Amino acid sequence: MKKLFVLLVGIALLNLCQQAYAQEKSERYFRHLRFNNVSPHLPLSGIYEMEKQEALGTSYYLFKYDSKGHIAEIINNHYHTELRHPMTTPDVYRIVFNRKDAIETRTFFNKNGKQVSNNLGVFREEHEYDRKGFKVSLAFFDSEGQPVESRWNISRYEWFKDKRLVVEKRYNLEGEQVPLAPYLDFNNIGILYDEEERPLVNYNLNDKNKVVNSQQGVAEIRNTYDAHGNLVEWSYRNSDGELVPNRWGFAIGERGYDENGNILRNSTYNVSGKLIDEGSLVNNVQLRMAEVATREDSTAIKTKSLGYLIALQELKPELMKDVMHEDLAKRTIGRHRQDDNEIIRETSYEQMIDFADSWNKSGTRFPPKPDNRAVILDIYDRSASVKLISDNWVEYLHLLKINGEWKIVNLLWQYKDVRNYAPK
Repeated sequence: MKKLFVLLVGIALLNLCQQAYAQEKSERYFRHLRFNNVSPHLPLSGIYEMEKQEALGTSYYLFKYDSKGHIAEIINNHYHTELRHPMTTPDVYRIVFNRKDAIETRTFFNKNGKQVSNNLGVFREEHEYDRKGFKVSLAFFDSEGQPVESRWNISRYEWFKDKRLVVEKRYNLEGEQVPLAPYLDFNNIGILYDEEERPLVNYNLNDKNKVVNSQQGVAEIRNTYDAHGNLVEWSYRNSDGELVPNRWGFAIGERGYDENGNILRNSTYNVSGKLIDEGSLVNNVQLRMAEVATREDSTAIKTKSLGYLIALQELKPELMKDVMHEDLAKRTIGRHRQDDNEIIRETSYEQMIDFADSWNKSGTRFPPKPDNRAVILDIYDRSASVKLISDNWVEYLHLLKINGEWKIVNLLWQYKDVRNYAPK
């Protein structure tokens, strides 16, 4: 009896371990999504897989799978800010996959569980597959379940095989064919996948599925990937296979990555292979913090801050124009005339120019020797915060360095005499 009990407990523990293992295998963590810049025929998939504990300490995508191994859900906890192509990621917090027979639906949600549109303006996608699992169509729908066009004017995709190519056609709501994207006038396209099911070449095709030049003179885009699946080079060519410039003027693009697949560098070249542009991509993977503010900036910030008061005191509207930005937001506490409740009162840039011309015409609004003091609270690169104290007011200013000049953009003020704010 005792042996039977031990045996049953052992079986129960084994089952629990197997369930835990199955649960663990039904969730996978990835640093990035596989790059895609051409077609939604390419399935969503992750690259740079991580263990759970490592993922929870950084930026990641969580993939959840159903019992058949199909993706059931993707949670987007990817907070790195490098530029990502809209075809690569829907750019929503949560994608829910439901598969019934030949149709897979994808619905998008925010963190509060509310249904939202993806970055192409679509609330729901319906992907249709044939019996062999080949994707044959994709249709877009709005929040009410009605057919809708994406912001690229596409309502429906259709795909079929032609020898080694996957041929794609796109249609709007009227059933008219539309180009690949606003920036690329490919009509029918042929996708040549490599052995890893990555788009190796994307061809512009005519109605007979022959490679032809588009109106921009481009017939194909060739892609090269590294071992992780990162796109490291892409080039634009005509129907003769010769390099040609795209609409932005370059023929070859290159990207560099760090060891975790974060994009760090982007380079472009002309048809002769000459470097046109090279630069680091701005993201929050690597930050360059601001240096200590210069003496010149500190002096300019104080001068512009005090210049606001001087413009009022000495009737100098041109000085007011020099220190204030046209998008100025100036606010204080006021009272509603009817119910005497406290409200926010605003003053515009135009009003400040008028005040500088007229408010102190009597010369009696300020003492003969005004007490103007500016205390810089903080400077970070092109942003500054200042406390301004005068005989009449205490004010808090925000300044920005725009086109090489410091300007007051925000101003919050109150009377120096707090008796102005006595309770009702």
